[in-house]
Amino acid sequence: MAHVLIALIPGTLSMWWFFGWGVLVNIALACLTAVVAETLFIRARGRNPIPAISDLSALVTAWLLALALPPLLPWWQTVIGVLFAIVVVKQLFGGIGYNPFNPAMAGYVLLLISFPVTMTRWSQPEMVSGYVLSLGETLQIIFTGALPFEYTWDAITSATPLDRMRNALAQNQIISEIREDPLWGDYGARGWEWVSNWFLLGGLFLLWRHIIHWRIPVSMLGALLVIAGLFWMIDPETHPFPAFHLFSGAAILGAFFIATDPVSASTTPRGQWIYGASIGMLIFVIRTWGGYPDAVAFAVLLMNAAAPTIDYYTKPKVFGAVDDKNA
Repeated sequence: MAHVLIALIPGTLSMWWFFGWGVLVNIALACLTAVVAETLFIRARGRNPIPAISDLSALVTAWLLALALPPLLPWWQTVIGVLFAIVVVKQLFGGIGYNPFNPAMAGYVLLLISFPVTMTRWSQPEMVSGYVLSLGETLQIIFTGALPFEYTWDAITSATPLDRMRNALAQNQIISEIREDPLWGDYGARGWEWVSNWFLLGGLFLLWRHIIHWRIPVSMLGALLVIAGLFWMIDPETHPFPAFHLFSGAAILGAFFIATDPVSASTTPRGQWIYGASIGMLIFVIRTWGGYPDAVAFAVLLMNAAAPTIDYYTKPKVFGAVDDKNA
């Protein structure tokens, strides 16, 4: 877990650079809530909370959830999401090692379905909006909901790039017209593409340290690239370039830090290929035809539910075992 937190630092600092102080405020609030909630819950069960807190799993869950939240989300919604992730999805199922779903993504989905307006109101990068919120102004917005006098929500926030792409295509715009928006960069949305690059660096660090296995991120991103590439080749004016799907949302973060959760992911070698590729295909399907354009959380949770079945049917043969019937 400590290695995962270290690997998250480059991408986190990049998000702070492009999207402001709200990123760090959300992380601090989420981590504090997670530690307090896990401590109180374990104490209520008559157990010592120190071993559970010291494994850092609550911090990882809170950090990942905070990264998925809009930087100016009201503080109480962040608290609700973390409480649901830690108490309901993790501890009520028995704690670390027993949760069937990724807690961070479950908390994110709860918030997205319950508060769709605030959960889709993302800060714009400074190079697009021209505004830079100070730490004090950020705290004022998060904890009071009041904007500084000179700002409006439309000036400092907008829909995510994936949302804007989907809405523009729904209005019969073509890709070449959509790319004239100042939000778009070289192969993804401005700011977002660099954030994904830094999370990619963190993911490669985890691979290098053998904290995660390469099968899930490779199969997930590979499947997403292949299916996006096929539709792009069929009609490049109604389907964005495949790299857009990787670098304009949470695909990179999801591939290395979320889908690889050792508790809720598939564990067999063949199962990991199926699990990762299925997530990649589901991401494209939900982004293209579903109502929630980022889709990583929904795809991961769906495959979390399927992981036990995948593992059951992809168990490797045990060589050298003795069949009791013939013994």
